[in-house]
Amino acid sequence: MKKHLSAVLIAALVIGMANTGTLKAAADVIERGFVSVSTTANTELPPDVVEISIAVVTEDNKSLQKATEENKQISDKVYKAMTEMINKQNGDFVKTTNYSAAPVYNYKNNKKELSKYEVSNSIIVHTKSVKDAGKMIDRAIALGATNINDITFSISSYDKQCDELLSLAAKKAYKRAGLLASSAGNTLAGIKNINGSCSTNNVIRPQYRLLAKNASFGASSADASVYESSSPIQGGVIKLFANINASYFVK
Repeated sequence: MKKHLSAVLIAALVIGMANTGTLKAAADVIERGFVSVSTTANTELPPDVVEISIAVVTEDNKSLQKATEENKQISDKVYKAMTEMINKQNGDFVKTTNYSAAPVYNYKNNKKELSKYEVSNSIIVHTKSVKDAGKMIDRAIALGATNINDITFSISSYDKQCDELLSLAAKKAYKRAGLLASSAGNTLAGIKNINGSCSTNNVIRPQYRLLAKNASFGASSADASVYESSSPIQGGVIKLFANINASYFVK
């Protein structure tokens, strides 16, 4: 019986010591000091990719079919012309998106009245031939496109540039944390946590304008007019940012 009690006491003592050690270890983790820093790195790059959203909108007061047929004729011409102006070997492409065909109604004296039938077709041109963006816009307008909805510039090497900037920002974070720790009489003792992200900001917003000259374009002179003088397109530069937030244990 005494042997049994002794064994129980010894086991309880061992467990107590183990728990004390666990609590001490946990306390050590909780009480360890740390330093937190935030750093950034950035660069400016000229855009080497542009996406142009071209819209063809047609309408007819009486027939949706007529509006649809007219839209198809114009859209086919624009699509064909844009395809001829890009370089598919560079990853360029043209695609159709956001097609709609529907009646448009007006409300008069609380009564809905048919106004017209409207068909809209949007064509996206994705190309690395940034310098030809103005020519592409003029050509599309000359062939009957009605709107340039948007122009978006970007960088094809975004991921690579982001990785390089994140590496630079992480090194800056470590150096800055070391300086802070040293100033307080400590040294770094490992990473507590770290996270990073990239973002872009167009320093110069893309600018474009559709020249009135397209009003005088004819089927026979469209190509010549387009290539004599294209609408001015300025992509500016794109500023790429890398942000690092990090915490390091100190000892």
